[in-house]
Amino acid sequence: MHTATGPARAITALSWALRLLVAGILFQTLFFKFTGAKESVYIFQTLGMEPWGRIGSGVVELIAGILILLPGEVALGAMLAMATMTGALAAHLTRLGLIVEGDGGLLFGLALTVMVGSIALLFIHCRSIPGFVRSPVPATSESGRIA
Repeated sequence: MHTATGPARAITALSWALRLLVAGILFQTLFFKFTGAKESVYIFQTLGMEPWGRIGSGVVELIAGILILLPGEVALGAMLAMATMTGALAAHLTRLGLIVEGDGGLLFGLALTVMVGSIALLFIHCRSIPGFVRSPVPATSESGRIA
């Protein structure tokens, strides 16, 4: 049985760290969206999208988080998370501001973290997308073996 080489093992570890970080943030925010927390309601009322925008974005973020954790679906989940975070970041930069309801910029920072993490995951896993341009990062399987 072949084990992963140093660089492949490092890429696999980085991928899992990013996957857990991004999915963790996406899942953590679902509680606030689905329970109608005051901040979430305020955000989506300000955007003129309450309640359907709050619930809809929560469903999309749930799906993205699940896909990011599923082997073979990471790139799709990352693209979905990137699309959602594009909307969140645009809302912060145009209507909401960086600080929402005195949060010190936490929500903006979390959205930015998910965006950057998703871009990195897409870069690492883009070989799993049919017809996508090859990444210079060696492809690895979930076991850490170079594919």
